[in-house]
Parts: sequence; structure tokens; C-alpha cells
Amino acid sequence: MSLTRSFLFLAVAASLLGAPAQERSLDREVLAMGTRLAIHLKGPSPALLQDASEGILAEIARIEAACSTWREDSAWSRVNAAHGMAMPLAPEWLDLLDQAKAWNRRTGGAFDPVLMALLRAWGTRTGGTIPGPEALREAHRASGCGLLAVDREAGTVRLADPDAGLEEGGFLKGYALDAARRVALARGVRAGCLDFGGQILAWGRTWATAVAGADDRSTPRLRLGLPSSRSLASSGCSEHGRHIVDPRSGERCPDWGTVTVVANSGLEADILSTALYVLGPRDGLAWARRTGTAAAFLPHGGKVLATPAFQALRPVEVKP
Repeated sequence: MSLTRSFLFLAVAASLLGAPAQERSLDREVLAMGTRLAIHLKGPSPALLQDASEGILAEIARIEAACSTWREDSAWSRVNAAHGMAMPLAPEWLDLLDQAKAWNRRTGGAFDPVLMALLRAWGTRTGGTIPGPEALREAHRASGCGLLAVDREAGTVRLADPDAGLEEGGFLKGYALDAARRVALARGVRAGCLDFGGQILAWGRTWATAVAGADDRSTPRLRLGLPSSRSLASSGCSEHGRHIVDPRSGERCPDWGTVTVVANSGLEADILSTALYVLGPRDGLAWARRTGTAAAFLPHGGKVLATPAFQALRPVEVKP
């Protein structure tokens, strides 16, 4: 599963739809959750926009502090360190893990939040390694959503295998984007666009977006208008090596290209871009068509394969 999102978006700019004469803009770029967060907000006053941007950063910091397994003091790291014991979690995180379990079922296991044992076996966070057959079997045994028990009544989470662990890389940034937008809207921001490590969430108007191809990361392959209240996410191995693991087999996914998804929320786009990459251009395209998902598959050296829902966004292919 993707630990670091591929940077598939070369540019994000406001569409030329005409902004109100008194509208102000704010642009900030910071490091958050180990990657780049670019904030572009529009609203009636600089003070309001500054307040909203501070609220966004505080909200993302709150989520990271609770859920990042890169931090030993986070609640999710304590779940991973409990060695099979039930651990209390706040209702917000119980709900998020329930949603992750539901997506695991919908994707036939292509997305999975209980992947830490496999990532450790492959050395995903430590520069990479090739595990032996027995080590890989043990890691695969200690992975999978079936090991995750969420008890809403007791307010606890339990991982049935002592070596199992939650891994948030395939969905937490998308969740954080949704939370950031809620903060911005609550503080009066009329329109905005957030780019979090290559995943985009926009609202208030259509935003012009460029998507790079699988073979040349510096050149746009597609251009499209990202509709209001949509998120666009991509997954691939071109820039970071074969870091995406197939939860079903425990093996690393091949570097076949990239996939881009447009969805109604950051969480959904984040999860589906990972799951569809795991499924691959053939099975992933079939799944996306069957479910009405807006997805485009860009294989190395091949033509763009887009679902009807993605084609409805009227993407323009940029010829080399």
C-alpha cells in the first residue's frame, strides 16, 4: 500500500471563471505529515484567510499527533505496541477505522489498513529489503483487516495478532484533507484548493489541474477541470520505487504506471487510488467501471485508459 503519494500533479490554478471583485487570496506552503502541504484560500478578508489557514494547520497537526505511526506517542502507535491487547481509542478514530474496514471489503482486500508487518518485512520505511520466504509468510500472517476488531460499545480497538500493526499511509492524508476543508468552511472561506503531497482537494469553484504521465514526471499528460468539492489523488511507483504492497499476496506491486482518481472526498480518493493501483490497469479498470468510479490508468508506454465517469470530466490529453 502506498506510504508516500506519488507527485502526479504538476500544477493547480484557479479556473478562469471570474472571482468577485473584493475577493482576497492567501497562499501558504508548509511541511506536514512528512510531505508538502500547499494551501490556496479565497475569501473576503486577509484576517479571515489567515485565521482559516492557522485552523487548517492546527487540525492537521491534531490528526497527525493522534494517528501517525511514525510517532511513538500517537494513539495508533500505542495500539500497534499493545501486542494483541484491546486499547481505548476516541470515537473519531473508531469511526475512521470502521470506514477503512468497509473499504477493505468493497475493494476485495486491495486496500487494507493493517499492513505494518508487511511494510516492515519489505523495509518500506527503512530503505527497502528483500525478505526471505519464511519472513514474508510470517509478515503476511500478521497482516490483514481481519485482524482488526473495532468495539464501538467498549470504545476499544484490538489487533488479534501481536505482530500486526495499523498503517495509515494509504488513507490518513485524505482524511486530513476533508477535515481541513471543514475547518476552512466553518471559518468563512468561500473557495479553496489544498495540495497535500500531490493529492488535491478543491471547493467553491472549478480548478484547472494537470496530471503527469507515467514515463515523464515533468510533463503533463492530462489537463482537466477539477469540479468543486472533489478530490483528485494518484498512486504509482515511478518516483519512489516499488513501495506499494498488495495486501492480498504480501508481494510488492509491479511498476506498471500510475492511476488517478477523482472522488467526492479526500478519504475516498486516497483509498481508491491505492486500491486501483494494487488491482492494476485491467482489473482496476473493470472495478472502477463497475462501481462508477472516475479513474484514469496511465500505463508505461501505453494509452490512457479512462472510465466513463472520468471521461465525463472532459480531460484533455496532452500529446508529446
